[in-house]
Amino acid sequence: MKRNPFLAVCIMLFALCAESLAARGTADVVISKATLMDKIKGGWAAQTIGCTYGGPTEFRYQGRTIADSIPISYEPGYVRQNYDNHPALYDDIYMDLTFVDVFQRLGTEAPVDSLAKAYADAPYPLWHANQCGRYNLHRGIAAPQSGHWRNNPHADCIDFQIEADFAGLMSPGMPRSATRYADRVGHIMNYGDGWYGGVYVANMYSLAFISSDISYIVREALKSIPAKSQFRQCVSDAIAWHDLYPDDWRKAWRLLEDKYADERGCPEGVKKPLNIDAKINAAYVVLGLLYGQGDFGRTLEVSTRCGQDSDCNPATAAGILGTMMGYSQIPEQWLANIREVEDRPFCYTDISLNKAYRMSFEQALQVVCRDGGRIDGDRIVIKTQKPKQVRYEESFRGLRVAEVRPMNLAEAGQVGTLTFTGSGIVMSGYVESKDDNYVARLAVSIDGQPAEEWLLPVRYHDRNYELFWNYGLKQKTHSVSLEWLNPQDGTRILCRDLISYEKE
Repeated sequence: MKRNPFLAVCIMLFALCAESLAARGTADVVISKATLMDKIKGGWAAQTIGCTYGGPTEFRYQGRTIADSIPISYEPGYVRQNYDNHPALYDDIYMDLTFVDVFQRLGTEAPVDSLAKAYADAPYPLWHANQCGRYNLHRGIAAPQSGHWRNNPHADCIDFQIEADFAGLMSPGMPRSATRYADRVGHIMNYGDGWYGGVYVANMYSLAFISSDISYIVREALKSIPAKSQFRQCVSDAIAWHDLYPDDWRKAWRLLEDKYADERGCPEGVKKPLNIDAKINAAYVVLGLLYGQGDFGRTLEVSTRCGQDSDCNPATAAGILGTMMGYSQIPEQWLANIREVEDRPFCYTDISLNKAYRMSFEQALQVVCRDGGRIDGDRIVIKTQKPKQVRYEESFRGLRVAEVRPMNLAEAGQVGTLTFTGSGIVMSGYVESKDDNYVARLAVSIDGQPAEEWLLPVRYHDRNYELFWNYGLKQKTHSVSLEWLNPQDGTRILCRDLISYEKE
């Protein structure tokens, strides 16, 4: 059949128009500058409230919920007291603010290496994927490889999920824009489900600017996540079980626990009650939002009583709900504590809540204009977007846990030769020394091959979260030997667990 060139051009133009329309929502949205600021303030303030509310129970309830008989307090002056005595509680927020600050200094198109350097060199301590990402950057592994699971055993951990709020708050009604910023930052420290957690949270924040239907926000944002991913399956199940048991969040929690509680990646959680995996903690956020039904206190309570990372999860849930409601609609019983600290910088920063409000507001205006909207005096015209499914990623693909062998804090220089059967290995442990400037050098030989040297800083800020790992071995029985190259009196390298993986 002879091709009609005019028809071909028409088809191409139609496809381009269809894609453009699909990228937008059903209509442009017009909001006032005051409304935008109110919602941004609501997101930051509510996130701070959530951290405070759930702080005392963080990881104290692993593999179990917090019973209704156990009170969770939020006393007058409670936020101020935590600012004074437990400022590191707000790591969710000061991590967020690192990226907000870079965008403020360098513009909303700040390059990834600038974002990565600011986070890697920041003075605050880090854990899990964040700390391993920092360690990788310091040893010359740049983003996005710093977050890749072959370089980061914590790739699926919750880290980016709890610090992705900034991406949604700077992208009002524009979830595709939020995803763009989530992609830029999230792969510095995470991959796969760990990255998806941040994408999903950022999309929920973005949609919360233009919808007052929490069920819609939860479901619509999930369209950004690939259907075959474990993350989407887990959150989809949380939504489905809420629909089946709308009056019993503990029933939905139990079903999630039975299906998704087994940890595959994080060495601290494999075969243990601890679960800092992004997907199941995201499901707890969703339970809080759905069972909370728009009630601020109930949303906090359910997301906290799900346990595990029970300060980060209510912070995320409250932040999304606070964005939807706006600062002016958060009940005064929750806001009174916030008003006492709004001019006080978070620890490790010079940024207060009041400053964060202004910075995110300015950045949101820039992103609105960048992505097709405009500002007419006090009116902000947002070219709304539909979520777009991101690429598929899977951490620890083709691997399953074969064995967790307790090493009982054996000293690395005295373990001799170890054997295991599998295709991957992680050795957890740490360096113990009074010399904070000491960096141990550990040579790891596998099957007699030339040793790989691992640098193990004592300094908590710079430490490697594990002693070593290798996920790229052939499936067979391997021998492993460790040699401490620069021993020092009064210093020990201690081995906690040997975790081996085999092909699925």
